[in-house]
Amino acid sequence: MPLTFGRERVLEVYAQAAARGWVLPAFNSENLTTTEAILAAAKAHADRMGCRNLPVIVGITNTYWHRRQTVNYTHTRDWRVGLRLFLADLKVLTETGSPYAGLNVLVHLDHIQWDSDAELLGWDLRQFSSIMYDASTLPMEENIRHTRQFVDLWASHLVVEGASDEIQEAGETAGGKVTEPSLAERYRRETGVDLLVANLGTEHRAGAATSQYRGDVAQEISRRVGPCLCLHGASSVPAQQVGRLFADGVRRVNLWTALERDSSPALLEEMARHAAKIAGPQRTRQWLAEGLLGPRVDQASAATVSHYTTCYRQELVFHRMKAIVKSYLELWCG
Repeated sequence: MPLTFGRERVLEVYAQAAARGWVLPAFNSENLTTTEAILAAAKAHADRMGCRNLPVIVGITNTYWHRRQTVNYTHTRDWRVGLRLFLADLKVLTETGSPYAGLNVLVHLDHIQWDSDAELLGWDLRQFSSIMYDASTLPMEENIRHTRQFVDLWASHLVVEGASDEIQEAGETAGGKVTEPSLAERYRRETGVDLLVANLGTEHRAGAATSQYRGDVAQEISRRVGPCLCLHGASSVPAQQVGRLFADGVRRVNLWTALERDSSPALLEEMARHAAKIAGPQRTRQWLAEGLLGPRVDQASAATVSHYTTCYRQELVFHRMKAIVKSYLELWCG
């Protein structure tokens, strides 16, 4: 089906998911391989469940300083080009005739900054299903004021997500400081956002060993503001910690790091095992002598187009990312 836009249609998708007890994952992408891996995993999951129009959210950041994904989408390093390519890829991949045409695909803009994304905020934003308007680096009063202005301008057209306080990056403060429920309550009341991002013990950039999802905090916030939480930083905690998010009032989880982090080792291992087919025997033996490779590596094969092309590398990453997306869909959607 065509991409899903319009506030009422998007809210209906969330309502249908909630009726099933589903938490909707929003998978971010910064290249075509990731974008298609997300859709391919969703289609396979839908086929296994016999579920037509399975909802899947594909997102991207813009000038967010933690990760500028539209910039990375194209080697022009121009976010305008990258964002248009991202949107064009999704349009082609979901139109009639595509294997993914039966999915219910929502387009999410993640961590759109109140200041550095000023030009983007001047676009017609109705080409997105939802936007996370991020003014969380500002003091609370300013955060509320800026977010309220955005809600007043766009909430009649799309679903708006906001952050009551800044989510830390791993290594800054392990796990970050969890959000005070009273602060979250005030933020939602005064901004009117549809989805609320709070610090729940997770963080961006997996790595802090002390990360611990705080379901108790999520439950208290949800008791005060309703079930409207959006969890960020789920890549930094084990899946078993976040397997029962729906009961805590979480309705969406934004994910990206796990896709890249957990696919890279698979690519490295596969390429190391087939080094000669990728680089030829002479260079492989040189790396072996330098200690960069071990004795079990293939040293004899000739370099071959089946292994040294970009297509080969992308295929490996695609299938690993597809498996990662599958694991999260199984965790939260059926």
